[in-house]
Amino acid sequence: MSALQIAAVLAAGVAIVWLWNTNRGTLVEISGVPWVLLVVLGVLATWTLLLGRTRFGRYVYAIGGNAEASRRGGVNLARIRTIAFMLASFTAGIAGIVYASRLRSVSPSYDGGTLVLYAVAAAVIGGTSLFGGRGKVLHGVLGGLVIAAIDNGMGLQGYSAPAKYVVTALVLVGAVTIDAVARRGRART
Repeated sequence: MSALQIAAVLAAGVAIVWLWNTNRGTLVEISGVPWVLLVVLGVLATWTLLLGRTRFGRYVYAIGGNAEASRRGGVNLARIRTIAFMLASFTAGIAGIVYASRLRSVSPSYDGGTLVLYAVAAAVIGGTSLFGGRGKVLHGVLGGLVIAAIDNGMGLQGYSAPAKYVVTALVLVGAVTIDAVARRGRART
């Protein structure tokens, strides 16, 4: 590495540390609105535009609907899937940073099974088909709000963790059943 590259990396590192250690509440006053809401809205807008307005987004939906037909239509499945997984990992990284900032700690021993359940439940409740080819980013966020309302509301009422899991599972089973019945109804027509 040249001295210029080392200096650029050092400057970027200092800038990132300064940005993350800045008390953002004093720079721009946003009364009553948590910063995570702005992050979620930014990610929502970016992914909505990407999936709804670009050729890449159409390819993602096409591959989800029928990968073989997409391949025969000239779509490079490996490239589109790789980029889709990269973007999903990037989004998961953003979520991990937000979650770590909320907890103010990081632990490799934390079991993320509940978070995975809630993520899948949010997507399915929002209307994303488990069979592929259908769903929108906004619907996943709305499904996440439903899951958060269930978890938070039951927590405020004093229900135990197993009771929250059962209710979440029942809502998830209901959403999957509706999706399967709707898919079967579309296949008949």
